[in-house]
Amino acid sequence: MAQAVAKVRGANFVIEPVKLAFEFMVLTAVRLGNARNAKWSDIDLEAKVWSIPGEGMKMGEPHRVPLSTRAMEILAQARKLHDGDIVFVDAGKPVAENRFSKARLRGPLGIDCVNHGFRSSFDGWAAEAGHPRELIERALAHKVRNATERAYNRSDLLEQRRSLMQAWADYLAK
Repeated sequence: MAQAVAKVRGANFVIEPVKLAFEFMVLTAVRLGNARNAKWSDIDLEAKVWSIPGEGMKMGEPHRVPLSTRAMEILAQARKLHDGDIVFVDAGKPVAENRFSKARLRGPLGIDCVNHGFRSSFDGWAAEAGHPRELIERALAHKVRNATERAYNRSDLLEQRRSLMQAWADYLAK
């Protein structure tokens, strides 16, 4: 994972907004569409939280993402590139989905993975690192399957997930 991020970051032929969006997607363990369409109005820089509205999420439920130190650095870099509401912009629009295609990742970058594979890698890393399954599932915005548990446990465990997301960022920085 760290090598994949480093390859994208160092690629001369990849434009800066795409590099930043890619790394932000990996760091936050969100789906590609969420990273591509991130809006400044959904990010609380002071609280270091990105609140994705329900309409932007697969399950239709809002999702809060605690932002690691590196994610905050990426946002600072992105702000210097564009001052509209969309965070990662190319030619006035959110960076195009095809900029993250399997062919582009595998071809010139030599990354043998699809975008969703980065979420899977986060899941595997977090489990192997001993992080509680409940935190991992919340970080991935997976719905609690047990209806009774869902009814009683409504917390998104944001504060507990802060250390998980920072540990993931630290792992990727190695």
